[in-house]
Amino acid sequence: MTLSRRSPGKIYMPQGFSFSAACAGIKASERLDLGLVEAASGTTAAAVFTQNRVVAAPVEIGRAILATSHGRIRAVIVNSGNANCATGNHAYLACQQICRAAGRLLGLPSEEVFPSSTGIIGLPLPTEKILAALATLISERGATKKHVDLFTRAIMTTDTRPKLASVRFRSRKGTVTVLGVAKGSGMIHPQLATMLVYLFTDVAATPAELRQLLRGACEQTFNCISVDGDTSTNDTVLLLASGNSGVRLNQESTRKLFADALSEVCQSLAQQIVSDGEGVQHVIRLSIEQASSQKEALQVARAVAHSLLVKTAWAGADPNWGRILAAVGSSGVPINSDKVSIFIGSQLVCRNGASCRFDERRAHQHLAKPVCDVRITLQRGLASTKFLTTDLTADYVRINADYST
Repeated sequence: MTLSRRSPGKIYMPQGFSFSAACAGIKASERLDLGLVEAASGTTAAAVFTQNRVVAAPVEIGRAILATSHGRIRAVIVNSGNANCATGNHAYLACQQICRAAGRLLGLPSEEVFPSSTGIIGLPLPTEKILAALATLISERGATKKHVDLFTRAIMTTDTRPKLASVRFRSRKGTVTVLGVAKGSGMIHPQLATMLVYLFTDVAATPAELRQLLRGACEQTFNCISVDGDTSTNDTVLLLASGNSGVRLNQESTRKLFADALSEVCQSLAQQIVSDGEGVQHVIRLSIEQASSQKEALQVARAVAHSLLVKTAWAGADPNWGRILAAVGSSGVPINSDKVSIFIGSQLVCRNGASCRFDERRAHQHLAKPVCDVRITLQRGLASTKFLTTDLTADYVRINADYST
């Protein structure tokens, strides 16, 4: 797994989509805070959402829109700077009003306008500011890389850089492009977290096909990362397929090519999100091996990735393997501690649940790198998983202590 702290340089544009961005004045910084995507007629869609029991209005309305439109979406409107969550009925009315207004200006049914929000919870969404910016937002849409860049910047909150990825492949019937844009920096946790991810492709697919492929891609990517273990109220991963390439998924070879391309884009975005985690100095590539099942391996990975003691040790590049072993033991998996071994980089630092001789200076130097490897073997079976996580620094505390002020 190769990590990049920057978006890939080459970005391919799928057919059938246009993008725009505007400053509606939601953010005090007066930066871009409103984004729009218009999709071609016949575009199909699928999405996965937050698992948090506290859910923002745009998530609930987005779910309803996908159901009532039978997976047909013609536009996406996203605001940053305000989560539109936990403000009572106002949140739902605001969301519906914005979707109706956007649909009217675009000449589309409001039932096919998909809303998203990200930002501070508990503040009323400034609906009038968004409504006033819609005409400009719509008039400036376009299908170039520049337009995508502006849209990606409009959905950022504490992100330090935009996140994009794309893949293009050829099948017997033609060329297919998959493009992904994302925001996410803190509150990143399996089952999605404070991330908004929008995936665009010109393949032709049914909503049912997209749902199955999207779930598979998310399970191996966005559900295998963690920055701080918190799950947000607004998390959304939306996949749109315009069909404008004319390539369908009715052949197994094409379906596999598309599934691989979708997973590659999702993996790149997941890595970019973790690398841009709030205050992150070290990204940890955590491997859990010899588990009895992948579910068990994930359970152990999450326990280690969410341990504050482990994460702060990583912040100091401290090869304190005892904290890792303790986190494994607290995972709820019925491990035998006498069979757990831990590696930092290529070095064995804990053998069968006990200390062993290793070069502490070399282990410290490895953990001091921007990207580090920690491997844990359980001797319980043949299953394994790879999981991306981070350290926890004083900068993370500073960013989140000041977030709403």
